Amino acid sequence: MIMPRGQVLLLPASPGFIWGSLLVALMLNLLPLGRVVWMPDFLAVVLVFWSIHQPRRVGLTAAFLFGLALDVHQAALLGQHALAYTVLIYFAIMLHRRILWFSVPGQATQLLPLFAAAHAITIVLRLIGGGALPGWDVLLAPLLEAALWPIVSALLLAPQRRAPNPDANRPI
Repeated sequence: MIMPRGQVLLLPASPGFIWGSLLVALMLNLLPLGRVVWMPDFLAVVLVFWSIHQPRRVGLTAAFLFGLALDVHQAALLGQHALAYTVLIYFAIMLHRRILWFSVPGQATQLLPLFAAAHAITIVLRLIGGGALPGWDVLLAPLLEAALWPIVSALLLAPQRRAPNPDANRPI
């Protein structure tokens, strides 16, 4: 496969770094900040990132298990986040080759409908379970997640951009 012009050849991602970043994102979601509907889902963003960049390491099973963990913590309808994350990661893996050809802002715009669909699934399941209809604030969450995409990409790709054997003659 020919790489797009200007794209850097990356080192392989460490499995410890992948799972550590997923656990940090889970811990960010578990922070007791109250039930704010416009709060971005950090775990969903990091799951999508790793499923696009490392689809063989982070897939549907990881999304389902992290979703169940979030359901148990939030005392939500069991399987609500698990289903939303599984559908989100399925479409992210399905589109991962296409998404990688875009620039980082282009990737964010390509992923915005996926984030919106994941939130729509959780809202529909909440409504089926007898919950109240959230306000218009819920539309901000997918926008904030798409806005977080460039920051998450820069942070999670940084360890892969370093030289394997740094010395005085290498610019990186």
